Amino acid sequence: MSRAIDLLRNEPRARVFFAALAQSSLGTGAAYVALLVVAFDRFHSGWAIGLVLFADLVPSMLFGPVFGAAADRWSRRSCLVVADLVRAAAFLGIALVDGFVPTVVLAMVAGAGTTLFTPAALAALPSLVNESRLPPATALFGAVADLGFIAGPAIAAGALLLGGPDVILIANSATFAASAIALVWLRFGAAPAAEQSEARKGLLREAREGLGAVLQMAGVRAVIAAGSAMLLFAGLFNVAELPFVRDDLDGGDAGFALLTAIYGIGFVGGSLSGSKGGHPGHLKRRFLIGLAVVGVGFTAFGAAPGLAMAGLALALAGVGNGLMLVYERLLIQVTAPDRLMARVFGVRDALTAWAFAAAFLAAGGLVQAIGARALILIAGVGGLAVWAGSRVALRKTWADESGEPDELGEAGLARRRGTFRGGAVGEEGADTVGGSDGGSALLDRTH
Repeated sequence: MSRAIDLLRNEPRARVFFAALAQSSLGTGAAYVALLVVAFDRFHSGWAIGLVLFADLVPSMLFGPVFGAAADRWSRRSCLVVADLVRAAAFLGIALVDGFVPTVVLAMVAGAGTTLFTPAALAALPSLVNESRLPPATALFGAVADLGFIAGPAIAAGALLLGGPDVILIANSATFAASAIALVWLRFGAAPAAEQSEARKGLLREAREGLGAVLQMAGVRAVIAAGSAMLLFAGLFNVAELPFVRDDLDGGDAGFALLTAIYGIGFVGGSLSGSKGGHPGHLKRRFLIGLAVVGVGFTAFGAAPGLAMAGLALALAGVGNGLMLVYERLLIQVTAPDRLMARVFGVRDALTAWAFAAAFLAAGGLVQAIGARALILIAGVGGLAVWAGSRVALRKTWADESGEPDELGEAGLARRRGTFRGGAVGEEGADTVGGSDGGSALLDRTH
């Protein structure tokens, strides 16, 4: 936490960026509740909620690498501004139009804005802050986003007592517009420099190159695969959690809301722990610890006899989720070449969206077939299997021979930038991104 405070105290541009992110995250958290209410009111079916949630995932599933390529080609700050304006227009449209079909289409448009914003933001963070403050900036990015999903629904609850969900959607549109206005004045996120001998190709071809680059970087590939697999099991957990709390633990809706808040608080704590940073070998170990903690937390939650034990288990899983996500992002940031970084994050977002969608489609039938508790236990055991498989896949990657942590100070990051970000994938040094195994084969929040 002290490193995050130091970041905000000493980085004026970061203060503006995170203030803009905080208010839009609160709006997003509140609008999430309002959007589900509007969808159900316009279609009067549980399918309405499912279709709106699925619509938000579709752009990432189909266009994640393409939008990542856009953020590697043009100014990342401009991409952030465009993404915020797209989301502002989409939520304003949802509030003003009538009918379920336009609601789903506009939810998809809002999802497209998020699909562009996330890889552009994570790839732009190294240019926003001093190199030694990249770890706390990345940690704070995840913590602020999740705080919005903790506090936002509470704001929505109060707002719904005073007005309809349309008011919340309009207010969320205003937060995105305010964010765009704030970001347009910041100097950061310039377009990455292309190789001198490299001629610009089409956007789709550059997106394919991003996919190929991820396949060549064995370490990054393994980390993204682990994160996506964990999100698959977390998606199963998400669907089973509410019926489990209601029926097996007799917690009711209030108990579910309390447990969700506990999980979110744990997530923020785990995310902020990434402020310390470290050598890639240490980042890898903490990433693996996060995977293990999520698996243990899910399993303990499934075995819990009551709300008290379930709350402790969910707090543990939240911490693990935060650890896993922040160290996954840090590993990508300090090892992927800058000119490819947004594409790597775009590939990661696409895979995690597919994983969540698969879980979302399968979990309802599984809950009916085997019960919520059994499905949660499967999610926990599956999470532990992801941890075990990742330990094997990463055992020779980013080996820390010194045994001493490197806090990613300016000299260390500058050296690493020259080694990892300075050349194309496949060149000497850049290939080390994939780890020392020479390319052996073998991802927003997973709750």
